[in-house]
Amino acid sequence: MKGTLALGRIAGVRVGVHWSVLVILALVTLALAQGRLPGSHPGYSAAAYWGVALGTAMVFLASLLTHEVAHAVVARRHHVRVEDITLWMLGGVARLRDEAASPRAELRIAGVGPLTSAVLGALFVGLFLWLDRLPAPQLLTEAVGWLAAVNILLAVFNSLPAAPLDGGRLLRAFLWWRSGDRLKAALGATAAGRFVGWLLVLLGFASVLLRGDLSGLWLALIGWFMIVTATAEGQQAQLRSTLSGVPVRQVMTPHPATVPATATVEDFLAHLPTGYYRHTAFPVMSSAGMDGTPVGLVSVTQIDHTPAVRRATTTLGDIMSPLADVATALPDTPVVKLIPLLESGAGHRALVVSPTTGSLVGIVSRSDISRAVAWLTAEAAHQP
Repeated sequence: MKGTLALGRIAGVRVGVHWSVLVILALVTLALAQGRLPGSHPGYSAAAYWGVALGTAMVFLASLLTHEVAHAVVARRHHVRVEDITLWMLGGVARLRDEAASPRAELRIAGVGPLTSAVLGALFVGLFLWLDRLPAPQLLTEAVGWLAAVNILLAVFNSLPAAPLDGGRLLRAFLWWRSGDRLKAALGATAAGRFVGWLLVLLGFASVLLRGDLSGLWLALIGWFMIVTATAEGQQAQLRSTLSGVPVRQVMTPHPATVPATATVEDFLAHLPTGYYRHTAFPVMSSAGMDGTPVGLVSVTQIDHTPAVRRATTTLGDIMSPLADVATALPDTPVVKLIPLLESGAGHRALVVSPTTGSLVGIVSRSDISRAVAWLTAEAAHQP
């Protein structure tokens, strides 16, 4: 997800916050400071209402983060690599590089999210009951009660059997266990997700049109998000099924045009590689030609952003994306394992290297994978 602010790592997983979190933070704070808190406990100062509301909103975001961290921890215990965790306007998402190896693993990874929210809700309920017996500030008690209710609501909502919710993954695990077909299970969860999404959209707009309740727009937004995300998950499942068993060597472009790290931007533009117009990114080598080792990837955008007055002194190695930020693969790596790396890697390309020498043997782009999918689909259509 673009536009994220890195917060660091939790349990070894990168954690980021999307700018849209400011929207949910502002909405929750506003709803509490000017609605629930003064409505339930009048007589406090505006500063008290806003201070408690902001603190409650921050704890709410921490609850969402805890939910996603639970997914990540259980996923790693089942040898599923976690790309990162991102909080955004509609909650959080833990991006997984791999798929669960079995329905049991899928069940555990998905189920721990709602379970975590339910446990948090129960803890907040206990804290609320304890504070209610003490001469504690009423605003604090009210805030804890709100956190208890919202975490329980999150647990229930996320348990709905519809993708992309955790309940959708639980449904997928059940269908997978019952049918033994991962693709059919994923498509079943996708269909359920689209149905629930459209239902929420209709309910949201009905609430706005018939009751004049603008909060229905929020419900419609959640429904639309579910439709889009469930559809994307279904397409991803079909893509993985089509590419199952296909190694990287069969889709890569072998012997790609390369550039040396020591070449200046001016030299590169003056001596463009043959067929340069077919490429928007080039592997950068430690020395000229394919004999060197890859050290990074440079894109047309990076070259274009180099000021004209600096192009004679700026090398490609100065502006390239270093190899650590570029997806890499071996020739025999399954393509399905490479797809998530392309999404997060620099230039959305992967450099294919030799397992013995580390030398460059090819490059893979999303268009390479699209062509492979088109051919595989065409071949499957002609099979009896």
